[in-house]
Amino acid sequence: MNEPGASHAQATSRAQGTLRAQGDGRYTLEGALTLATVAALRVQGRQAFGSGSGAITVDMTAVERTDSGGLALLVDWLAWAHAAGRELKFTALPAPLLALARVSDVEDLLAGR
Repeated sequence: MNEPGASHAQATSRAQGTLRAQGDGRYTLEGALTLATVAALRVQGRQAFGSGSGAITVDMTAVERTDSGGLALLVDWLAWAHAAGRELKFTALPAPLLALARVSDVEDLLAGR
């Protein structure tokens, strides 16, 4: 039997997105990457990426949900990285996000081509 607090915590976790530093320019993006979460993630990303130098890699294996807001965030981060003279790569892009990128004609941009 689940504790009432546990199910609420799990629902809250899925509703949020988190960027976690793994060291050496590597990050993991977890949870939701949606219109509801991208404003906070944009700030987290720019602060995290701005504190280092060199290439940046963001692993998206743990992204549970995404929408067009998530796609806009990734394009924004790529524009920031380009302006800062930094390389930014995304790994394990979720299939729904790749589908949005394909329809929006930015799939090559996300893939680093």
